[in-house]
Parts: sequence; C-alpha cells; structure tokens
Amino acid sequence: MNRAPQQMPGAVFFVGAGPGSPDLITVRGRDLIARAGAILYAGSLVDEAATRWAPAGCVLRDSKDMTLEQMSEWLIEQSRQHATVVRLQTGDPALYGALIELVQPLDAAGVAIEVVPGVSSAMASAAAAVESLTLPEVTQTVIFTRVEGRTPMPAGESLVELARHRSTLCIFLSITLLHKVEAALQEAGWPSDAPMLVVHKASWPGHQRVLRGTVATIKSLCREAGIVSQAMVIASPTLGARQWPDLARSKLYDPSFTHRYRRASVPTESA
Repeated sequence: MNRAPQQMPGAVFFVGAGPGSPDLITVRGRDLIARAGAILYAGSLVDEAATRWAPAGCVLRDSKDMTLEQMSEWLIEQSRQHATVVRLQTGDPALYGALIELVQPLDAAGVAIEVVPGVSSAMASAAAAVESLTLPEVTQTVIFTRVEGRTPMPAGESLVELARHRSTLCIFLSITLLHKVEAALQEAGWPSDAPMLVVHKASWPGHQRVLRGTVATIKSLCREAGIVSQAMVIASPTLGARQWPDLARSKLYDPSFTHRYRRASVPTESA
C-alpha cells in the first residue's frame, strides 16, 4: 500500500512591518507577504493595510487576542500547510518583540525560521521631526530603552543610570509613565528646560502627531493632546539642532579632511 508522502514543513518568516505606514515595509518583507500562504499580524499595532499585498486565498489571522502559546501553535500548524508563513510584527522584530519566545517552540518543532528587519519607530520618529539622533561633538551614542513598569529592568539599566550618559535616549513603551521619565532625567542631572520630543504613531497616515516640549512640560503637553499609547519618547542633546547657528562639521565631508576617496582641498591650520 503506497502512502502519500508527508508534506515537508514550510518556513516561518518574522517580518518587521515598520513603524506604521504600509509603504515603509522593506521590499523583501513585501515580497514575502505577496507569496505567503498564511499571515499572523499584530493587529493592535500593525496597520491591516500592510497585508494588502497578500495573495488571494491567503489565511489572515490577527494575533491581538491570542496568547504566546496560541500564536506558536498557529504558526506551526500553518507551516505544515504552506511553504511561506509570515509573522508580521510592528517596527523591527528584534526590538521589544516576543521574537525569541516565539522562535523557541518553532525550533523544537523543526520549523525553519528567518527574520526580516524593519524600520523602528525610533527612526521613524526622528524622521517625522526632522531630527538627527547623533551629531559630531554633541553625542555619538543612542540608547534604546524603556521605563520600568510591570516588566522590571535588569540591574544597571534604570533610566537614571542610562540618562547620566547624557546621550540620546529613545524611550519605548513609556508614554503613560512620563512622570517617571521626568523624575529620572532630573535625578540624572538633565535641566528642566532640556528639549524632549514625543511622536505618536510615527508615519501612520492621518494619525501621526509630533509634540515638542521640555523635561518639565512634556507630560502635561501629552496629557492635553490625549496621547496615551503608541508613542516614542526621545530625550537628546541634539534636539532642535536644525535651528542652531553653529554646528561642528562632520570630518568625512570637511574639505580639510583626507580619506581614501578624496584628498583634502583646503589646508589645515597646522599645515
């Protein structure tokens, strides 16, 4: 008696959908959606328009009402039926996503996985406000972090400790904890009039809002605007540099700087 050959499992692709606007997904991510047999998307955070490239007959499932175990089981089940299964996550899968928690059960089940990076809301927020997160001789360091809430922070990673570096802070998942952000920055020595930026739903068509304030005022500004979710908080010594009369120049483009592609065209003062 001949038995039908067992179907080989497909692969699960964890795709970063980007910060909100569907056209900020990568070309690779879009192409995977276009050939997917099943897509599990985070409907509470990912615009459903991001699934617009899904082919006819593709199984679409919103994960907002699912537990981690249910999501893993669904992905494994779909991988037995389809060659390409997509888990569509907000931003980049490697940042504040349950990537490893979902990958481990798939590994145990023998399902192949691949991760496709996406544009982070931190980058989209800086773009929305036309800000640079780094500037020569101001700061060359960007810290991605969050304020402690129900999820504790590891030792040495309190916002106070990180803020003492006085570099750029991109603070995720903390819009309802701005009172803690303000207290931490002040304890770390940031002046009350230091600029701060909050971007709500960065890049989301028709929903994006950019609020500028200071350490002392940003909480009240967000309260007045009704911003209580999906917002990036940025504190940085670079904020507002677009209006600065003087900036330290990047050495790479300075006419007095020689590098492997260009000889200096202006002599240095010591020459």
